[in-house]
Amino acid sequence: MARLSRLVRLLVTAAALPLLLAAGGEAPLPERLADTGGGTQLITAEAPAASATTGTLTWWEKRDGSWRRAGSAPARFGAGGLTEGGTREQGTSTTPTGLYDLPFAFGTRAAPSGTSVPYRVINDRSWWCQDTGSTSYNRWVEPLPRDCAAQEAEHLASYTVQYARALVIGFNYARPVKGRGAGIFLHVHGKGATAGCVSVPARAMETILTWVDPAALPHIAIGTRSGPTAITRY
Repeated sequence: MARLSRLVRLLVTAAALPLLLAAGGEAPLPERLADTGGGTQLITAEAPAASATTGTLTWWEKRDGSWRRAGSAPARFGAGGLTEGGTREQGTSTTPTGLYDLPFAFGTRAAPSGTSVPYRVINDRSWWCQDTGSTSYNRWVEPLPRDCAAQEAEHLASYTVQYARALVIGFNYARPVKGRGAGIFLHVHGKGATAGCVSVPARAMETILTWVDPAALPHIAIGTRSGPTAITRY
């Protein structure tokens, strides 16, 4: 009987182990998020604190009902740190936290072989409008429209390193709120912290572009390890 009791305890403990791991914060990060976007691919960009300008970007895929890490890379964030996406203000050089889709990719270079996400090649007429007075606010435009001032837009071809290859992060994109921010991307590292985007090394960016599958409904979750902007809130 004593042996049977010990066996029962062992079986109960084994069955409860996944729950204990989740409670202890050791389960895969996507399993601890409030939402993952409903697909089977997820990118997480996690910083140690809201004031941080560096952290880790990890891409995950869901197989047989479980999230598994597909790769990771060092990440950089805005020079102003990270802030809640819903209340972010344009011009603060902060990276918006939250869960976002990935509408399309672009770059000054051609798409890597195997890329399936929609990809636009930058030319000299390619701009990203950030003018709050423009009807093209937070949109790729070719050429620059009259109601979008050049000093309030990014000439994409000018960023040959950072925008060699990039993914649009769907922050403030579907229904843009003027003044909240425009042109938030996942792109290649520049010389240091970004102006609000998330950046990774060039090789990692290439890998991510060949990995992202639109049919898997990929999303990106951006946040901090803990606190009001904790990534697990999203």
